[in-house]
Amino acid sequence: MILIWLGLALVVVFLGGAANFYKVEFIQQLDAILYDQRLGLTMPDTLDERIVILDIDEKSLQEEGRWPWSRDRLAVLVDKLFDQYSVAIVGFDVVFAEKDDSSGLKVLQKLGQNQLKDSAQFKTVLEQIKPQLDYDNIFASKIKNRNVVLGYYFNNSKQGSSVAISGALPDAVFPPGTFGKRPIAFVSWDGYGGNLAELQSNAMSAGYFNPLVDFDGVVRRLPMIMEYNGAYFEALSLAMTRVLLGSPKLVPGYADSGSADYAGLEWLSLSVGNNDLQIPVDQHVSALIPYRGKEGSFRYIPATDVIHGRVPVADLSNKIVLVGTSAPGLLDLRSTPVGEVYPGVEIHANMIAGILDQNLKHKPAYAVGAEVVLLLIIGVVLSFFLPLLSPIYATLLSAVSMVAVLLGNFSLWHVANLAFPVASAVLLILSLFILKMSFGYFVESRAKRQITGLFGQYVPAEVVDEMSKNPEHVSMEGESRDMTILFSDVRNFTTISEGLEAKELSELMNEFLTPLSRVVYKYRGTIDKYMGDCIMAFWGAPLLDPHHARNAILAGLEMQQRLAEMQPVFKARGWPEISIGVGINTGRVSVGNMGSEVRVAYTVMGDAVNLASRLEGITKQYGVGILVGEDTKDAVTDIIYRELDQVRVKGKDKPVFIYEPVGQLGQVAQEVMEEIKLFHQTLKAYRKQNWDQAELQLYNLQRMSPTTFVYQMYAERVAYFRNNPPGAGWDGVFVHHTK
Repeated sequence: MILIWLGLALVVVFLGGAANFYKVEFIQQLDAILYDQRLGLTMPDTLDERIVILDIDEKSLQEEGRWPWSRDRLAVLVDKLFDQYSVAIVGFDVVFAEKDDSSGLKVLQKLGQNQLKDSAQFKTVLEQIKPQLDYDNIFASKIKNRNVVLGYYFNNSKQGSSVAISGALPDAVFPPGTFGKRPIAFVSWDGYGGNLAELQSNAMSAGYFNPLVDFDGVVRRLPMIMEYNGAYFEALSLAMTRVLLGSPKLVPGYADSGSADYAGLEWLSLSVGNNDLQIPVDQHVSALIPYRGKEGSFRYIPATDVIHGRVPVADLSNKIVLVGTSAPGLLDLRSTPVGEVYPGVEIHANMIAGILDQNLKHKPAYAVGAEVVLLLIIGVVLSFFLPLLSPIYATLLSAVSMVAVLLGNFSLWHVANLAFPVASAVLLILSLFILKMSFGYFVESRAKRQITGLFGQYVPAEVVDEMSKNPEHVSMEGESRDMTILFSDVRNFTTISEGLEAKELSELMNEFLTPLSRVVYKYRGTIDKYMGDCIMAFWGAPLLDPHHARNAILAGLEMQQRLAEMQPVFKARGWPEISIGVGINTGRVSVGNMGSEVRVAYTVMGDAVNLASRLEGITKQYGVGILVGEDTKDAVTDIIYRELDQVRVKGKDKPVFIYEPVGQLGQVAQEVMEEIKLFHQTLKAYRKQNWDQAELQLYNLQRMSPTTFVYQMYAERVAYFRNNPPGAGWDGVFVHHTK
């Protein structure tokens, strides 16, 4: 019953978001992603031959000069398009906001008013050539009585600044008061950048090219109608479509519900002959852009090629032409579902094609109600049934529900052109399923977790988790494995313990053993036992660990680091400074339950274990914190080592090389690397009994690092062997007679 109520509470949370009582950003993001995926799966991804983009590209800029071009060049372009190529319509995705003074006419007029004001001849000639130098007038005369649609933009004033208004607006497509008191959420602006009045009055129409940018910066919609100063203006794509179709009247389409709060505007209609072209719009009177594919879904032709007549007539004859730019420097690139860098002009081309094809997706106002009903049905059904089912059947029911929701939504998208949101339904199904499974885990598996929790005192929690999930991979019986063993022991512990009371000594042991044990756990090690002040740990059992040697070395290095961080705490409490030695070795050992009938323990045994203990014991003789054996060093190649010696430890006849791990590859300073290299050269000279070279290099090393004990130790050895030569048969091995 508790699980049912929890499920219903979760449903209420999702219903509140679907009903727009509050916004859940993650659901918005997921809905946008799923919208883009549906779009990508269903877009035709073909070339639309009806629409051509006349591109102000890099080639055109190189041939014609930087933008904006002089209006006389644009006049040539317009003449070419209509007279030579017989295009159906031309739309400019650019704005002509300023007068064109590139002809020098303005300068000549000033000369006539000032320096040459008394020259009748100059004034006569100026009047004769003035028509040829008034580029704006030339351009205006070329677009007059032709199917030319200009572009412009709306803007809003920034805080503390005045409204930016320039140029002239076209006639409003709907005058003030058209929509009465309907609560329609038009996109509104308080400023605009229009074209020169001379150009605007001669153009057939004009439309704004402002897109509507979603919360994630992606352009998925274009507002078909925007409000400015009480009047309503149309988008560039809509204006071009209307001019192309003979300028039919634009009619609002309402779906009244009887509610005063419902705006009702769900489409815009164009009557063309016996047919009505409908443009479905959302609450902001925006239409979803029907992207055909990625950039290049329409033919791009360099504008300069048209100016110079290099384009075959068939490529432009009776085409819809959009003049725009794909050049990055002209800043008309947008982020869209089909491309992060997408030419803005192609957005308008997609919208024109969608209107003509009547292939526009629609998110109707009733989509909110439909989503609420869907969530309510899914939520109630799953909340009541999932708690009653076994994990397998609960998974099956959730999967079937998910597939049904996704298929149904996709069918409405592809067949009925309805863009219903789907993220909330998907997340609700997942959430109810996770709630069912997690509730079963926390409540029904309590006994199992209590058992596995006991083992967490000895091995890391993640290892316990793996053991509980895969018990067949864990064996307590004795077996032989390649493993890595670590011994850590406090130096001079006897002296330290004699200076502390029993309670203080116990507190001290807990203070440093706890963080060091956590380090072992962090690197997936198993703590074998605590032997007074000593920690024995191993890697590679009970679960196999292919990186057991590396994890052990990283644990040893971090143990030294953590101990150094604890020293100020010890000092503040009046405790002595503590240092530890760490010995690490890798090899074949026996691991499993070992002991007697009275008591058994999961532990390791073998020569590799003994050598790890011996290595820990001789760390203080080399003045280092960590020593590793040769097999450990060979198994881990991304650690920088300092070779220290070749020794024969107590209890073993075979000599072994011993190494000090310094740090991970790429994390050791260059000067330390140089120091290690010089010391390795010193070892070679030492083993060859080249005492002079070894002594000189040790002198340099001591200057580089005066506190490194091993340099002093080798200097003493060199001094001894110089007076007591070891002989020709000496193998360089140093024998340790103590543990």
